[in-house]
Parts: sequence; C-alpha cells; structure tokens
Amino acid sequence: MEKLTLKDIDLKNKKVIMRVDFNVPMNDDNTISDDTRIKASLKSINYILDNNASLILMSHLGRPKGKDLKLSLKPVCKRLALLLKKEVKMAPDCIGKDVEKLAKNLKPGEILLLENLRFYEAEEKPSLDTNFAKSLAALADIYVDDAFGTAHRKHSSTYSIAKFFPGKSICGFLLENEIKHLKKILNPNRPFYAIIGGKKISSKIGVINSLIDKVDALFIGGGMTYTFLKAANLSIGDSVYEEDYISEAQKIIDKCNSKKVRLFLPVDLVIADDFNNDAKTQIISTDENIAENWQGVDIGPKTIKEWEKHLKDAKTILWNGPLGVFEFDNFAKGTNAIARAISKLNCTTIIGGGDSVAAINKLGISDKFTHLSTGGGASLEFIEFGNLPGIEVLTDK
Repeated sequence: MEKLTLKDIDLKNKKVIMRVDFNVPMNDDNTISDDTRIKASLKSINYILDNNASLILMSHLGRPKGKDLKLSLKPVCKRLALLLKKEVKMAPDCIGKDVEKLAKNLKPGEILLLENLRFYEAEEKPSLDTNFAKSLAALADIYVDDAFGTAHRKHSSTYSIAKFFPGKSICGFLLENEIKHLKKILNPNRPFYAIIGGKKISSKIGVINSLIDKVDALFIGGGMTYTFLKAANLSIGDSVYEEDYISEAQKIIDKCNSKKVRLFLPVDLVIADDFNNDAKTQIISTDENIAENWQGVDIGPKTIKEWEKHLKDAKTILWNGPLGVFEFDNFAKGTNAIARAISKLNCTTIIGGGDSVAAINKLGISDKFTHLSTGGGASLEFIEFGNLPGIEVLTDK
C-alpha cells in the first residue's frame, strides 16, 4: 500500500514534527566526523519550510544512559544551521513545559531541534511510559517520518507516535526514496545477485535465508566467511567465527544446493599474524587451512577476479557488508576492488547501508550506484519482510 507523502498534504501554517536520523558519528572532541545523515534530511526540511510550515525535528544520538550531555544534539544543531544557512533553535529537552512553549511560539518557516530522544528510556521502550509519545505528539499538527535508519524499530518516535496523528502520519522524501528503491529487490530484474559480508552471520541469518528464495547467486565474504569454512571442516586459525551458527551456515549451504542457487565463498584468502594494519600477511587457497595464530582478514586476488567475472552478468545487485577488515587500508583491497567493479556495471546496484556505504563514500564513487541506503539493519529487514513497523503505521494514500 502506498503511503501519504509530503506532497499529498497541505502544510501551510501547520506545525510539523519530523523524525530524522541525526545519529551521526562523532569525534573525541565532540565534533561531527561525517554529516551525511544530516544532509540526507535537507530535501524534506527545505520542502516543509518552503511550504510555510514550522518544523520541529527529533532524533536520537548514540546510546546514552540517561541524560548524558556528551551525547547532546547541540553540535548537530550547529551543523544543521550551517547547512541550511538559517537559525535552528535548540530545545533544552525533548518534552516538558519549556519545550511546549518553544514549539507553541514557533512561527512558519522556523525550525526547532529537540534534545536527544534517548535521554528518556521510554523512547526505546514505549511501554514504560506511554505519555512520552503523547507529549511529543502534542507539539504538532502533522507527523513526518524521514528516518529510514530507525524504521525497523517500534520506538516511541517512530511507531507509537503515529497513532496520535490519524490521517496525518506522512512519509518524508528520504523514506519515500528508500521504499521506492528497495522495492526493486522484491521484484528484481534477473540475474539477481546478492553479496553479503560483515562480521556476523547471526545478525544476517534471516535476510540470507530470505534472499536464497529470491537470488540467482549468493556471494559470502567478510568475517562470516569463517563460520562457513568451519562448517566445511576447515581449520580457520584465530579467525573470527560464531560457534553457535556453524549448523546454520551448513543449512544455508544445503538450502542453496536444493534451490539451485549458486553459492560463492572465497577461493583464496589474505591472512595475517595479528589484527593490525601492519601485520605480516600471506595469501592462501581457502582449502589450505589457516595455521594457528593466523587469521583471515580479506578475500584474496583469485576471489576478486572470479567474483568480478560472474558479477558482470547481473541485472540487479544487492550488497551489504564489507568483504574484509576494511577499516585497515591493507585489508580493504577486496572490498574496494568489488566496489569499483560493481560501480562500472550497467545494472541496478543497491548498497544496503552501513560499512559498505562508508567504503564507497571513501572511494568517492557513490554517484555510480543506483541507491545507497541510509539504514543497514533497516534495509535488510525491509528485504526480509517486505515492510517495516515504522512504515506500516504511516497513513495509507
């Protein structure tokens, strides 16, 4: 079902409360290291302000335990004002009398940023205090969700709040764009290939199983490789793996066989004698067994070549998760090579958020992909279930 979007509603002289994802990475000196998420919300923000509405923004930042001022949204407020080239008022809290007064006095074209929602436990656990969502809702006439990165959570500001806005819970432009592109995965042009990397099989088991029913080939890389190798009775030295998921890895291998889905595991590996960028390394064939005190840190050159060759056939590619320890430059070669190879293909290329997007941004090739998702976990859950709680609760067209 299509959801109401910003262009479907009259915003003039209305107060709009919008959930954004300003959970940006911060440096030790409390400055913002990457403002991509703030920039991603600007289209919706500018549209609302241009349509003569007053705007109240709400977001979380990090995982505060209570009111941790180190995780205040004040630095975000400053950066947003800089990007918008206009004043952004900073609320002292996200609920309470002072906030209500600021919201009430907000004029059309003005913007107010509420303090970190997670300063209250009820944001993540709405059942603790149902008045929390009600207090947020009382500040405005219209609710907009533009925070795709949190749309898979049933939190007060992404789920509970919508019931206080019957007929007026709206999809922001960022959220609308995410849904439009991720729907292509639900009914893809074929061949459809998925590349799944990252450290843990446990966090992606659901989506991998769901993808086997949809894809023509599955490529597995990153830290989860070694759980699969363990399932194949290979020695993996000191490589990261999940003991409890060895049988699940075996089930995935069996399911791929029974569904006739080609499963590509690395044919060679870069291994290191320590977990740091300057460690001693060597390249081995995957079936050679990794020696004690060594660990797998990247896919090898033969794997890169083989994967590049097979990916050329694709009409649709989904990629989520790095293929090695990409935060170390020496072990990012596999991730970078596959990113560059995919960027040159003439097909639908969707990157499922998180570290894969960070790697692509670092290479400066983000414009070469069909869609870079702003939510890693959310994009995977959307692919797995075809919907998300934060989308379901919005008003149908």
